[in-house]
Parts: sequence; structure tokens; C-alpha cells
Amino acid sequence: MGNGSEGERALPLFETKEAKFKNAYRLFAISMFIGICMIWVYRITHIPLNLEEKWVWMLLFLSELWFGFYWVLTQSVRWNRVYRSTFKDRLSHRYEDKLPGVDIFVCTADPTIEPPMMAINTVLSVMAYNYPTEKLSVYLSDDGGSDLTFYALLEASEFSKYWLPFCKKFNIEPRSPAAYFSTESDLFVDVEGLSSIKQLYEEMEHRIETAAKLGRIPEEIRTKHKGFSEWNSVSSQRDHQTILQVLIDGRNPNAVDIDGGALPTLVYLSREKRPSHHHKFKAGAMNALIRVSSKISNGKIILNVDCDMYSNNSESVRDACCFFMDEQKGHEIAFVQFPQSFDNLTKNDIYASSMSIISEVEFSGIDGYGGPLYIGTGCFHRRETISGGKYSENYKFEYKENFVNQVQESASELEKTAKILADCAFEEGTQWGKEMGLKYGCPVEDVITGLSIHCRGWKSVYFNPTRKGFLGIAPTTLGQTLVQHKRWSEGDFQIILSKYGPLSYGVGRIKLGLQMAYCIYCFWAPNCLPTLYYSVIPSLYLLKGISLFPRITSPWFLPFAYVIITEILSSLGEFLCFGSTLQCWWNEQRIWLFKRTTSYLFGFIDTLLNVFGFANSGFDITAKLTDEDVSKRYEKDIMEFGNSSPMFIILATLAMLNLVCLLWGLQRMIMNTKTSNFESLFLQVLLCGFLVVINLPIYNGLFFRKDNGRMPTSVTVKSIILAVLTCFLILY
Repeated sequence: MGNGSEGERALPLFETKEAKFKNAYRLFAISMFIGICMIWVYRITHIPLNLEEKWVWMLLFLSELWFGFYWVLTQSVRWNRVYRSTFKDRLSHRYEDKLPGVDIFVCTADPTIEPPMMAINTVLSVMAYNYPTEKLSVYLSDDGGSDLTFYALLEASEFSKYWLPFCKKFNIEPRSPAAYFSTESDLFVDVEGLSSIKQLYEEMEHRIETAAKLGRIPEEIRTKHKGFSEWNSVSSQRDHQTILQVLIDGRNPNAVDIDGGALPTLVYLSREKRPSHHHKFKAGAMNALIRVSSKISNGKIILNVDCDMYSNNSESVRDACCFFMDEQKGHEIAFVQFPQSFDNLTKNDIYASSMSIISEVEFSGIDGYGGPLYIGTGCFHRRETISGGKYSENYKFEYKENFVNQVQESASELEKTAKILADCAFEEGTQWGKEMGLKYGCPVEDVITGLSIHCRGWKSVYFNPTRKGFLGIAPTTLGQTLVQHKRWSEGDFQIILSKYGPLSYGVGRIKLGLQMAYCIYCFWAPNCLPTLYYSVIPSLYLLKGISLFPRITSPWFLPFAYVIITEILSSLGEFLCFGSTLQCWWNEQRIWLFKRTTSYLFGFIDTLLNVFGFANSGFDITAKLTDEDVSKRYEKDIMEFGNSSPMFIILATLAMLNLVCLLWGLQRMIMNTKTSNFESLFLQVLLCGFLVVINLPIYNGLFFRKDNGRMPTSVTVKSIILAVLTCFLILY
């Protein structure tokens, strides 16, 4: 196709719309800020004379000062929200013959936690994009160095010859086989064709799962492909040479599906690992992929996805190209971030895994300041920006591909020459992990990399289409959820303390609004301190009958009431506005409290230990497999405990502490029938009552449940002893 007329070329490839009722929300935010300021004034002007109460009062004031400051940060992303839409028809009309090559990276790290079947379903879904197949190259990075994962990918390469034509013939969605076969039958697919392809998939699945149960690849299979010989010299998962195998060479005219259509290039990579070299976790794997792919396919665009995050929309690549190839603004854009969405959420989203406010509100607001954060999956990058390139106003996107190896080198020769790029020693003395590729030394390598890209002058775009681009697997237990948020909060807090922090490195390089937006997540961990203080001290002083808030009849009660009521209503309104439910909102409030009092606390402590050299950061992989009983309880929205994690001990102790304080405090108030006593303690009773109600699943797990997901007896005993002991200490 041609490039179109000049008039057509003037039409943008994407559209940006501002959020509705923006000015009305700003007026509301101003009124909230006035209410918060009035609370601060009350604290300053009503300091008690008693020394003990004075310290308690001032620490309460510092907590409220922090909450107010953090609330201001959160308003930055609600002040200027924008929403994007694309025009893929214009893209096809102008650039169908000039679409850039796309290299797709799928990352997996452990075949026991991330099953190979999951990884190859993601691989097959991205191989089947509605995009010229000769311009697609898919790379599976296996940091587990597993021959089982390699075997699964080998099976997928054969199955793709049937699956890709099936997807294109019937234009199905989604294009992950497992996800598609789990949906209702498609009326546009003939029964015979569906039955045939499903049988092929089930046979492949059976072969892979049989090998997994055996714990090894049968000898008759190993002899069929030269790649298996690589494992003859593998010592362990952490000690092996680079294994690189081109399973489908897209340049080869014989690499075709059953209908004669070209197949995408498919590559397996397990980078070299040695005990004497730190492997830098996912960031190291991504950097190895960037280098190896530059030798094999060198696509202008790079998409990276986690192995559990399959493509749910076959048009996502074209959507991303609409932003990169737009004539007016495309040259400014470094990466296009899609939301992290999940397909296994329960009806009421018991662990608040949807992160709906982040994906529907906050990231759209960050987009208004020049771009969302890079969140490590579902993200399209320009190769030169993720490789360290700086933004220039004169930059122009080169449509012509620089295929470094079209026919010059065979696949086997490419494997030999590209292997060195994934060796342990390759990065020594280079800028990889510093100014090139993903940055090292941080548990959230994606966020700090995105920040550095923004600080080099680039913008990014957040695209949240009606049909989600990618769907993954959310944590199915409370423990998994809390550990995941511990890693995120720890990593984000490390960023603010590093030389690349948004309040240090970002000054003068990115907009103030974007600095504030980054700080929302960088300050997750410190939120633990004021939240813990507010969850404990007012309840303990309710027990003592000492008021820490204004009485109901006081004019100073009004700003407290206004801030509490309007914050609840605005939070609930955001949830309902984006199609969520009242129960989902309530679960979000519960997990918000749980995260702040456990995940963020441990993230905060570990970060300080890391800063002072007492500990090193690790990278915890969230398990993607769960026990059948656990899955059944998850589907019924029953909270999963099941072990004596220190996080559960903290949650149980706080729950018991507030229950004892509420019952004991109310009993003392009833015995003391003075009306003034109730009026002065009303807000403390309200706060303590809220904490008791929101912890109902904790009490259920401690005392009433009999299944394996209940709180262990040891946690119950410890929490009761700690709570009662604390109450006696504060009283006597």
C-alpha cells in the first residue's frame, strides 16, 4: 500500500481525550485540602499539658501530617487524567508495507513455579498476533535453564504450524490456546476444525506433562533435536553455559505453517550462569535478550511480557505502532505501557489484585504528565531507548529495518556468534545495567529503568483498550499478595533513596507532576509507620478513656467529619465509576490496611537494612501454581492463611488488640454513664470499630474456620498473648 495523500498523513494515528468533570474534581480536592489543613491547625492549637499525652498527640499530628502530604501526592495523578485511542485503519493504509520488526521477549525463571505449559501458551498467543509474521520474532528467556521448558517450546514450535492458521482463519480471541479452549464455543468456528485443533493441543499438553511428571525428557525425544545435547554439560540451574537455539528461523522459506504461510522466528535462550557471577535477576535476563536479539532479528520495537501474561488482544502490536509511528508526536514516545490485568479474579476480588484504581485512574493521570511508569510486562519499547538512547527533538523514526543477518548466516552460525552476547563476563567494563538496558541493583528494575528513560527526555504512553491487551494470573493467597507487595514497596523505596530518585535525579529532567506521581509508589513503604500508629494508639487510649480527637459538639469535629466522609465517598465513587462493586471496594480497603501494616513494614525495614549494609535485596517469584483446595477456597472468596508467617502474626495481633480495646473500652464507657465521655471518645470508638469490622476475616480464621486455610493455632495463641499484654501494659 502507498503512504496516502498529504491530507491523510495530517490525520493523527492516535487521539488523546481529557477526563470529564476535571474542574469539578479540582474544586472538591481544594475543599478536601482545606479540611486537612484545619485538622493540622486543631492538632497544633490543642496540645495537651500532660507530658505523656503531649508525645502521643504530637506523634498523631506527625502521622496526620504524613497522611496529608501523601494525599496531596495522590491528587497529582487525578488532576490531569487523559485517555488514549488509536486509529489502526489509518496505520494500515499508510504504513502496511513499512511496519517495523517487533521482537517479543517472554521471561520465565523456574519451571516448578511457572509451569512450561503456561509459558508456551503465552508464546503461542504472541506468535499469533495480527501482524506480518516475517516481522515478528519471539524469544523465550528461560532463567531456570530447564530442558523441560526447552522441550515444551519445541513442542509449541510444531503446534504453531496448526494454531496460527486456525487463529487467522477464524479470527479468534484470545489466541492463547488454554484461554481460548476455556471460553464458550465460538459460533464462527466450525465444530470439526475446533475439535481437531483442540485434540492436537491436548496431545501436546499430555506429552509435556508426562515429561514433567517423569522429571526428565525421554531418550527417544532427546535424540530428535540437537538442542538437548546442551544439557549434557549443565551442572545445575545456577551453573551452566549459554544455551541458544533457533527453533524456527523466520528467514528460511521452508519455515511455513500447514497452509504455506510464513512463521515467526522462535528462539530459546538460557543465558550463562556461574556461581562466581551475580546474575542480576530479571534485569540481567532482559539485557541478555536485548543483545542476543540485536544479532538475530534486531526489531525496532521490543515487547516484553511475563510468562503468565498472555496476549488477549491480537491487535496490540498495531495499537502500539499507532503511537510510535504518529507523524506529529510519535518521535517523543519511548514506550507504550498496557495495564496489568488478570483473568483469574474472583467475583469480589478478595485480595484487591485488579488494582483497578491504579490502572483506571492513576496511570491515566500519570499519562497526562508525559508518561506512565514501566511496570515490567505488557510494554512495547523502542529498541534504541531501552538500549540507552537519549531523546533529541530532531529524532526521526526509521521505518527501514536494519536486518543484520538476512541470509548471510545460517541459524546454526547465528547461534554460535550470538551466544557470547549472553555470557556472564560480557557486561564487565560496559555500561549494561547502568546507562544501557535495564538498570541493576533494585528489586523493581522496571520502574527505575522507566524513570531513567523519562529523565533522558523521552515520554511514554498508557494505553488501556476496552479489550485488555494482556491477561495474567493474580495471587490466589493472602501470603502471595503480601509478599509481592513487600517486594514492590521495598524496590520503590530504594529508588527514592538512590541517586536516581524522582526528587533528586528527576529535578529539572521531568515535570513536577511526574515527580509526584513516582513518589506515590516510592513512598509506599514509609506509609507503614503512620498507619501502624493510627491502628494502635487511638485504640489503646480508648481503653484508657483518654480522648485524642475533638468531641462531637466541638466545631473542630467538622473538619474531621468532612475529610472522613468525603474521602470514603470519593474512593467509593471511583470504584463504582469504573464498573466495580461495593464489596470489591470494601475488600480493597481491607487489603490496603493489610499491606500497609505488613508488606510495607517489612519492605521499609529491609530497605534500611540494605542501605546500611546488613542485608541484600532479593527477587521473589510469585508462585503461579496453587493447591486444589486453596483454589476452591479462592473461588469462594475465602481468605487463605494456612501458615505462621510473621505477617500473619502482625495482622492477627492488631486485630485482637483492636477487638480487646473496643470491647473493654465500651464496657468502661457504659459503666461511666457521663455523656461527655462518649462525645469526646466518639471518633476513637468509630476508628476502633472500623478496624474490628475490617478484620472480620482474621477473626474467622483465628476462631471459627476448620479448614487448612485457617490461622494456625500458634498464631492465635501468640496474637492473643501479645494483644492482652499490650493492653495491660498501657493500663497499668
